[in-house]
Amino acid sequence: MRAHWYSEGTRTLMLPNSGVTADGQPAAESSVDADAVPSSAPQPFRTAISTLLSTTVRPQARVERIRPPQRLAPWSFAVAVDILPSGNSSAGHDSATGRLVVLYDPDGSEAWDGEIRLVAYAQADLAADMAGDPLLPAVGWSWLTEALEQRGAAHTAVGGTVTQTTSTRFGDVHGPTSTTQLELRGSWTATTTDLSRHLLAFVDLLCVAAGLPPEGVAVLGGR
Repeated sequence: MRAHWYSEGTRTLMLPNSGVTADGQPAAESSVDADAVPSSAPQPFRTAISTLLSTTVRPQARVERIRPPQRLAPWSFAVAVDILPSGNSSAGHDSATGRLVVLYDPDGSEAWDGEIRLVAYAQADLAADMAGDPLLPAVGWSWLTEALEQRGAAHTAVGGTVTQTTSTRFGDVHGPTSTTQLELRGSWTATTTDLSRHLLAFVDLLCVAAGLPPEGVAVLGGR
C-alpha cells in the first residue's frame, strides 16, 4: 500500500487514508472535504483537491494518494493511477500506470498561464505489433488531448513528450523476448478548480493505452 502524502511548500505532512476513490467506488462524502487538505490551504486549492478525490472512476482503475514532487509550487498534491486486470491475470489488456500531480501557485505563473497546473506521467506496455509503428508517439499524444477534450476538462497551455522504447531480453531472463513501452509526460493548466474531469481524462488515457474499450462498451470474444 502506498503512503498517502500531502505537500505544503517544502513541508510534507502525512494525511489520513480517507476520501480516496478506488476500484470505482465513491469516496466517503463525510471525509473528503475534512481530510483532503489542512484548513490553512488556500480555498481554491482545497476545492480543487476535494473535486479530484470525490471523483468516481471506472472499476478497472485504482486511485491512491502518493507523495508529490517537492518545491515545484507552494502547494502540491499527487495521485497514482493503476489499471487493474479484469477478473484475472489473463485478462485481454496490457498494463498501464501513471501519476497525476496538482501544482497550485496563488500568485500564478506566466509559464502556466494560470494558477493550477496538472503534471501527468503515464507508462504502458504495448502489443508487439505496435512496436514498429512510426506514428505511435503522435497517437500516444492524441490519447491525452482527445481525452481532455472528450471529458470537457477545461484547460490551456498543454505540452509534453512521448517516448517509445523497445527492450529485448537475452539469456536466462524470464518474460517475453521483446517488449515495447510507451511513456508520456505532459502538463496543462486547469482553467477552473473542478478537477474531476481532468482525473477522468487521465484515467481514459491509461485505459486506452492498456487496450481497454471505452467506458460502458463490452467486448465479445477474445482480443
